[in-house]
Amino acid sequence: MESYLNDNFSDVKPKNSSEEALQRWRKLCGIVKNRKRRFRFTANLSKRSEADAIRSSNHEKFRVAVLVSQAALQFIQGLTLSSDYTVLEEVKEAGFQICADELGSIVEDHDVKKLRIHGGVKSIADKLSTAIDNGISTSEHLLNSRMKIYGVNKFAESPPKGFWVFVWEALQDMTLMILAVCALVSLVVGIIMEGWPKGAHDGLGIVASILLVVFVTATSDYKQSLQFKDLDREKKKITVQVTRNGFRQKISIYDLLPGDIVHLSIGDQVPADGLFISGFSVFINESSLTGESEPVNVNETNPFLLSGTKVQDGSCKMLVTTVGMRTQWGKLMATLSEGGDDETPLQVKLNGVATIIGKIGLYFAVVTFAVLVQGLFTRKLLEGTHWVWSGDDAMKMLECFAVAVTIVVVAVPEGLPLAVTLSLAFAMKKMMNDKALVRNLAACETMGSATNICSDKTGTLTTNRMTVVKACICGEIKEVRSSKGTSSFGFAIPDSALGILIQSIFNNTSGVVVVSKEKKIEILGTPTETALLELGLLLGGDFQAVRQSSNIVKVEPFNSVKKQMAVVLELPDGGFRALCKGASEIILAACDKVIDSNGEVIPLNEISIKRLEDTIEQFASEALRTLCLAYVDIGSEFSSEGPIPIKGYTCIAIVGIKDPLRPGVKESVAICRSAGITVRMVTGDNINTAKAIARECGILTDNGIAIEGPEFREKSEEELRELIPRIQVMARSSPLDKHTLVKHLRNTLEVVAVTGDGTNDAPALHEADIGLAMGISGTEVAKESADIIILDDNFSTIVTVVKWGRSVYVNIQKFVQFQLTVNVVALIVNFYSACLTGNAPLSAVQLLWVNMIMDTLGALALATEPPTDELMKRLPVGRKGNFISNVMWRNILGQSLYQFVIIWYLQTRGKTIFDLDGPDSDLLLNTLIFNSFVFCQVFNEISSREMEKINVFKGLLKNYVFVAVLACTVFFQIVIIQFLGEFANTSPLSLRQWFVCIILGFLGMPISAALKMIPVGSN
Repeated sequence: MESYLNDNFSDVKPKNSSEEALQRWRKLCGIVKNRKRRFRFTANLSKRSEADAIRSSNHEKFRVAVLVSQAALQFIQGLTLSSDYTVLEEVKEAGFQICADELGSIVEDHDVKKLRIHGGVKSIADKLSTAIDNGISTSEHLLNSRMKIYGVNKFAESPPKGFWVFVWEALQDMTLMILAVCALVSLVVGIIMEGWPKGAHDGLGIVASILLVVFVTATSDYKQSLQFKDLDREKKKITVQVTRNGFRQKISIYDLLPGDIVHLSIGDQVPADGLFISGFSVFINESSLTGESEPVNVNETNPFLLSGTKVQDGSCKMLVTTVGMRTQWGKLMATLSEGGDDETPLQVKLNGVATIIGKIGLYFAVVTFAVLVQGLFTRKLLEGTHWVWSGDDAMKMLECFAVAVTIVVVAVPEGLPLAVTLSLAFAMKKMMNDKALVRNLAACETMGSATNICSDKTGTLTTNRMTVVKACICGEIKEVRSSKGTSSFGFAIPDSALGILIQSIFNNTSGVVVVSKEKKIEILGTPTETALLELGLLLGGDFQAVRQSSNIVKVEPFNSVKKQMAVVLELPDGGFRALCKGASEIILAACDKVIDSNGEVIPLNEISIKRLEDTIEQFASEALRTLCLAYVDIGSEFSSEGPIPIKGYTCIAIVGIKDPLRPGVKESVAICRSAGITVRMVTGDNINTAKAIARECGILTDNGIAIEGPEFREKSEEELRELIPRIQVMARSSPLDKHTLVKHLRNTLEVVAVTGDGTNDAPALHEADIGLAMGISGTEVAKESADIIILDDNFSTIVTVVKWGRSVYVNIQKFVQFQLTVNVVALIVNFYSACLTGNAPLSAVQLLWVNMIMDTLGALALATEPPTDELMKRLPVGRKGNFISNVMWRNILGQSLYQFVIIWYLQTRGKTIFDLDGPDSDLLLNTLIFNSFVFCQVFNEISSREMEKINVFKGLLKNYVFVAVLACTVFFQIVIIQFLGEFANTSPLSLRQWFVCIILGFLGMPISAALKMIPVGSN
């Protein structure tokens, strides 16, 4: 079976599967009882095609708009433009001077002419009653007016399905519909033959069973859909920084309104359509909206920003003009939301299993029906009544057909693929509580197979709470302990050096120091920027005063390729000054001068360079993150269009930033090691800092290698193949290095999980089997490329995700083992009984009850088992492991054989053992067989909790779902046997008979324990 599944159902990957692969497996699933249910949690390929068409249309539309706007710009130069636009009364009364449609047409059509007519961005802001520096007012009345005129920033979504929709979908099951027709015919014929109510019992029994199956199935499916809805809501939580009432603050993108002033930086998603106000080096990636990967430069001449696009480089302030469904992104999202997630490889594989068993079941059902009908004909031939057919004969024929149809109901395990989604939904909900948000359903199951984790250092292994603890300024190393200590340290620095240091810290930064509503000073920015700004404040600097006295003419934001950030200031007395900061070795290599202890600038020589390099190494060996700050005066020839100088700098200071190791990381790394998972650190930091942290948390061992990105890049393919298995630390790495490492590991059949937080990490996150983005420090671009978002940025959470991933995989294996055992026994018992005796011991109603035990209730019990620590003591399955393992086949075949022998023995010797005689002996014997069969499943369900361990009771009482399912099964079984005999074709049993049935079921447990002692080969 495994080879058939691999040949036909293995094209679907955990992510980025082709449409051909998704179409192919659907076509292979020929026998499907209920298409709506089977394919509910699969991608809607037609809706995806619609979304692609919208992107293609947008690409052409925006391309034409840009060309038209460029032509218009040339044409209107020097012209006086007049407007025939009339403001609507409703808009005027609300206090605005421009309507939503007019705003939408300006940005969406890139209409430069219209923008000029309205007086440019500043005038548009005035018409929107907003101030570019202070933003909109937050009074409730004004916000409501704004919402009424311009709408809200929310996208139309298909309404959630109600419970009755799931009931209707459950009723779409073809076999249940056929059984319903059989029940109706049985009802009519029975009432005609035997009158009401006796003649209606069989028909009503089938109807009641069908309704019970439908309502239990619908309830389970409805609860799953609610869980997915909650998780979908969590995925869409995005915050942006805005200025409102003069204060900078974070709000949800869904609270944005036209007139809001939004601050965007590298890696952010543009949250609405808007206009560029000010900024530096802004490049926008519009591929999500248009499919075009070439970034667009946005500036004063091309100020149009479109919702849903990503900031690839630079930073800017933006005026929001259009929100929600008025934007092209809103219309695209409305279509995409109906496209659904890709089905997971396990879902597809289990669809394959269901298809194979369905075909076998259909064959057995046809043969069983043929044998039962042939038996009926033979009996009538022997009696000589083959030309005379009574109502009883018609009922008997109908009963044979109902049994055959019910065999298909039981044989086709429709619940197998849905067990995957049930287990995934349960795991995803629990993982959310454990600070992990799953964006891609397949990642949940793939994470359980992970063999390698490539982790960032900063914020993942460390706390990401950074403080400057040491600094080398003017050639002297000083410790930075407290505000008092820093203050005296500040006075020891010559005024000229202190002025340049503060100027560098406060201007060459992406962070800001703001005053909150509570009049408290707050620092907004990355942890590194926050640490430096804190140092600047402690040195006595005034952020606002320094920024107001500075004229920044060019900014090159930090990125992980250059590993530096630079700005150019226009000096008050003429000329320009470039300020640069970044990786210490890189910045120091660009310096040829340094500020000495007297505040004088002196040339660097070999001795002073060696002293500074030793300082960097000393800081790094103490696990400190080092940054170098430098400046260069560049005269008056500088143009903002030209490049910032790359050499000739003067070293101002080298700072050592402490970022403590997270609690529990060392233990988590040890758990990974015992679970057969290799942990590697990939960081942009200095190699000595990386090695110190890696040793502290147990990643770097005596046999491991630490390598720097530049050295790694120079290796040949052959050298990399030998080197990569031993690499445990990669320092000064670029995103391309991380991508190369992941690609090589995957080529050696490793299952790789990668963490990332920056925009440039997106390729590696996309390439990895599981991309893990950081929820706190991660950019929106990184999060969108990731499969799982680690909400607390903690490495220990990644280990928890692995544990849940393994739990999902093992739980589904347990359920499959349990369900296939029921399938095999139910098929064989009814088939051989029909062949040998001409009767099926299990009626349609009984088989429907068994179907519910093994399908919906079995999935609830086994697919929702919580993870145990034992899971992290096993080796990972990896890429080549068989899903239906040899261990499972051993358990399935052994348990099936035991159950078959028990039922065969009861059929052949049951009357003798229980002293059954009289007219009801056959009914009583079939009741005993049915009861024993159900209790075999009850105890087999308990045995299935562990596939290899003998102790199956550990943690049983902690799993309330499992206990509840077992209790319900036993309770309803008692009700069916003792009180519903007329409807379920059963007869009440004595205490002795109940005891024997339970004992026969219980004996399956020691049989299961004995089976687990039989060694089986590897997969």
